[in-house]
Amino acid sequence: MVIVMNIIRMSGGIGNQMFQYALYLKLVSLGKEVKFDDVTEYELDNARPIMLSVFGIDYPKAGKEELIRMTDASMHPLSRLRRKIFGRKSGEYHERSADYDGEVLEKDNAYLCGCFQSERYFKDIEPRVREAYQFRNVKIPGHIEERIREYGRQIEACASVSIHIRRGDYLDAADVYGGICTDAYYNRAIRYMMEKYEDPHFFIFTNDAFWAEKWCEVRERETGRPFRVVTGTNEETGYIDLMLMSQCKAHIIANSSFSWWGAWLDASPEKCVVAPEKWQNGRECRDIYTEDMIRISASGKIR
Repeated sequence: MVIVMNIIRMSGGIGNQMFQYALYLKLVSLGKEVKFDDVTEYELDNARPIMLSVFGIDYPKAGKEELIRMTDASMHPLSRLRRKIFGRKSGEYHERSADYDGEVLEKDNAYLCGCFQSERYFKDIEPRVREAYQFRNVKIPGHIEERIREYGRQIEACASVSIHIRRGDYLDAADVYGGICTDAYYNRAIRYMMEKYEDPHFFIFTNDAFWAEKWCEVRERETGRPFRVVTGTNEETGYIDLMLMSQCKAHIIANSSFSWWGAWLDASPEKCVVAPEKWQNGRECRDIYTEDMIRISASGKIR
């Protein structure tokens, strides 16, 4: 009996993992058997932590033999000889671009590789995705527990606007991500929120808190509005930032799947989301945007 199954190769941080798991939910809704390869990418020294457990998610994992069979990677002498003569017969399929690729949903016996960063993959099962992404298993370290709870109280009590500023790894990959979320972008997005809300309070989520504190001092002087950098979390506890971000009333996101999900998880129909007009340099990313997003260019122009 031939078993028809797809395997999704998990990769990246929690934002990418969430897109990949949302694709999994869609494929399962189509009646397909799907498992994850959560080993290959995460054996690397610089691998990001797998964080889907904060949602109480327990996903099916592909075994070593299943991966070998799917990718035609057996080291048996006869298999190696056959590949040398006839070529590899791998089920590996890479999404064709950064945009929605409908073929992904049609594949069987495929090893699916990609980020799948589009709501189009799962828009028709949105309630199922929102149900999956409830913060059921969030562990807050004791030394920051009261601080995180206070952030939550403040976010709930005001017209809270999340701002995501991603530096660190994005500075190292400036050829791909640089020159997009500029000061002009953030300044115009902040003004937009000030025009929309009577008394906005801005909460900054970033991987460079020291830099962001100085950045916020300038914005406070210029706008007269309160800016607060959310601190205490790190790479291992980034899901706390995601949770707090989702509780804000409005969102200024970076060109990052992390803040994309922070805004998307806010289910309020009244939310406002501002996004950079460009997502990556040298690559079209039309389908990353949702219908409700206000797009602002690097020069500060609203699209």
